[in-house]
Amino acid sequence: MQFLQLGGVSITQQQKYRINEKIKVPEVLLIDEEGKNLGVLTISDAIHLAQESELDLVEVSPEADPPVCRILDYGKLKYQQKKKVQQKRKPKTHQKEVRLRPRISEHDIQVKLRQIRDFMEHGDKVLITINFRGREMVHLDGSNELMNRIIKDCEDAGKVEKAPKLEGRRISMVMVSKS
Repeated sequence: MQFLQLGGVSITQQQKYRINEKIKVPEVLLIDEEGKNLGVLTISDAIHLAQESELDLVEVSPEADPPVCRILDYGKLKYQQKKKVQQKRKPKTHQKEVRLRPRISEHDIQVKLRQIRDFMEHGDKVLITINFRGREMVHLDGSNELMNRIIKDCEDAGKVEKAPKLEGRRISMVMVSKS
């Protein structure tokens, strides 16, 4: 097993392939570029078929008896594996937070809605919270209406993952992108 050092993170490469003349077995089970099984052939015949189609003979399963080889573009295979490793390292989603107050003006609501939509369009989760201070806890019904309005106005961009819930001195909910 070979180890790659990418950006300070060690990632194991699952398999190092032998190609063309580096395959040292007398017979192989050959699979062509369309995925059809061509049966057991000698290594020289398999290499000849790969060269005719201007591709490489790649040993994909050396443990099998006889070893399994495929006719494919080795450069393309290496590129796809590198891309797969990069996909694993990429962060999936981030969670963004939008904070509101119970007494918020109409223009400020529009700005926050635009932020929420923008976050969800980029694939992020959005935690929406309304924080209360002092006697603002008395007016919970207005805050529930505000949360319902946010849900209604953003329903085309995303959906509610966690419904609005009162937790101490705040109401919070989580919305995610539909796609």
